[in-house]
Amino acid sequence: MAISVGDKLPEVTLVKATENGPEQVSSAEYFAGKKVALFSVPGAFTPTCSARHLPGYVEKAEELKAKGVDEIAATAVNDAFVMGAWNKAAGSDDITMLADGNAEFAEAVGLTMDGSGFGLGKRGQRFSMIVEDGVVKELNVEAPGDFSVSSAEHMLGQL
Repeated sequence: MAISVGDKLPEVTLVKATENGPEQVSSAEYFAGKKVALFSVPGAFTPTCSARHLPGYVEKAEELKAKGVDEIAATAVNDAFVMGAWNKAAGSDDITMLADGNAEFAEAVGLTMDGSGFGLGKRGQRFSMIVEDGVVKELNVEAPGDFSVSSAEHMLGQL
């Protein structure tokens, strides 16, 4: 069952891509005490994710922060090295990359998809959420193949 608005995020370990290499972080600790704009993509370096999803958050980072967002984070079922390289290639210091290499976070929030037809295996769906102190305040899950409600622009309208 998918997570809903009002639910607390489940406790899982994510891997943060940092300048010093991968750093394990607990979801409970990472999301505690702050407002986070989180977006999930099926995969780093994939077409829509790289051409539209990440660039939208990079472009709108200051506007999101001006509306009270403390941190902007991206997650995908990729390893921290790939997430770090993706951020270097197309992101910014305003985006924190949280690798979900084993799909534990995607599974725990009930938002997985089967990308086997494209050689991707199990992935996280395309979604975004506003999380305040570990609690989901807004949740936007895309229909397969769509990109609209998980965009930075849509999120700005929710803040």
